[in-house]
Amino acid sequence: MSKDTTSEHLRAELKTLADTLEEVLSTSSEKSKTELEKLHNKAQSALKNTRARLGDSGERIAQTTREAADRADVYVRDNPWTSVGIGAAVGVVLGVLLTRR
Repeated sequence: MSKDTTSEHLRAELKTLADTLEEVLSTSSEKSKTELEKLHNKAQSALKNTRARLGDSGERIAQTTREAADRADVYVRDNPWTSVGIGAAVGVVLGVLLTRR
């Protein structure tokens, strides 16, 4: 699943959760006990699903970050002088940009 697809599913889940909670809050005084129980269960289910999806997304992001850090570490170990040069160049560019302000 791509990042865009994951983001769209997450947005849809959050919208569903928000809509369900809004329905519960706006109509709670007009509903019978049975209807309120159904709304409560629906809201609880939406919240549980959203939490699970957020947890999965967070784990995927953490894994991707770890992999990128590992690749960067390997690159720096394999190319130390290139890495030093890139770091120095970035430092010079940042220094020039910050002194112009």
